[in-house]
Amino acid sequence: LSVLLSLLVPAHTTRSPDCGGILTPSGLSYRKSGPRNSHAVSREGRQQHLSVRRNQINSIKVAELSLSLIPDTGLRLSSNVDLSITPTLSTTKVMRLSILVDLHVEMNPEGNLELVTSACKPTVEEMQSTEEKESQSSSSDVDEEINIDKICLEVSKLLLLPNEQLMSLTAQFPVTPSCQVQYLPLAAPVFSEQGITISLQTTFQVAGMAIPLPVSPVPFSMPEPASSSPSHLTLAFSEHFYTSLFFALEIAGAFNMTIPSPLTTATMAQKITQMGSLFQEDLPVMLQAVFRSSPRVVLEEGKGALKLFLTVHIGAGSPAFQSFLSVNVDMSAGLLLSIADIRMMISAAVIEDIELSLAASDVGPVPAALLEELFLPTIREEVPAQMNVVLSEGVFLPHISSFTYTDVNVTIHKDYVLVPCNLELRSRTG
Repeated sequence: LSVLLSLLVPAHTTRSPDCGGILTPSGLSYRKSGPRNSHAVSREGRQQHLSVRRNQINSIKVAELSLSLIPDTGLRLSSNVDLSITPTLSTTKVMRLSILVDLHVEMNPEGNLELVTSACKPTVEEMQSTEEKESQSSSSDVDEEINIDKICLEVSKLLLLPNEQLMSLTAQFPVTPSCQVQYLPLAAPVFSEQGITISLQTTFQVAGMAIPLPVSPVPFSMPEPASSSPSHLTLAFSEHFYTSLFFALEIAGAFNMTIPSPLTTATMAQKITQMGSLFQEDLPVMLQAVFRSSPRVVLEEGKGALKLFLTVHIGAGSPAFQSFLSVNVDMSAGLLLSIADIRMMISAAVIEDIELSLAASDVGPVPAALLEELFLPTIREEVPAQMNVVLSEGVFLPHISSFTYTDVNVTIHKDYVLVPCNLELRSRTG
């Protein structure tokens, strides 16, 4: 398999999106409910970080904190912080520290998205003082109280955590023990009044090697979000995304199936007389199914279908399996999609259409009607059941660490799937 993959990989040169997401303004303003951001601070605890000279900070209160979109540019962070400081034993001052920071998102050389400060403007003013005759301070006095030159340096340090979280977007996630999925941004996000749009390309690794995926016949672009959508985030997945997923699982051999049958060689000999000359003893009949062509997903308005193209080898004997019939099976099953936490759950529903045809035989011609009588019930039941076992763990959605998805709705449209949802910050434990 490794040799085969190494030969195929150089052929994969196209870079085009097959999924993505739009973070809406309501998602941008999301914050987890909690206590007010006001607390006392010791002399040692925060004095260094806020660059207060020769003073003790008694308390810090975040009066205002907002993050807004700047279309075609990036984000603007606005913060007002009230600092209660004690320059002398008999004096207490409340200083208002206002910080205006412009941010944009770049792609770094490693292919990760990164928040970068493009402008930073801090200002400080005195709000009140216990001094009787010096209630107003000059700007130079304020500068002596708080070193505003270092504020922007501290703000840039605050971006370390969100940038670590952005790096988690491109992590590899397991689909099966031998198959992993990875979402790669193709460019920096686009900022508009509707939100922040990011286009992603899905890659799959099998046995640790990236595999070339089928080329999408139609380029995918993110659908326009509904202007009235209350959701924090809308994820979108193209039809090609699902076809690529099943292709990767097929390459990984995840869908190679051994299917037990209620038949034996003796019971089959009653229908096919030449069976008696092949097997002198009565053995259980087994079915081995492999894909002769990659599965294909078709999305229509309100529903999805999974098209399967199998060759089922019918035989007996263990461990030396002896095939005496090969049957081509074309079948179509409904595709069920749902979301659990940060995973998309995918399953094959009931078989909607199935057709069997003889591919090869060591026991003479077998009519199609007899093939259906002998094998159709088993194939109809077992093929989707075994595929669903492979798919049962779900497929990780594009996400960043610390967040999960709630209030999820999955809507299937022609050629793509939309997943509007809300964000929820995971509670830290330990």
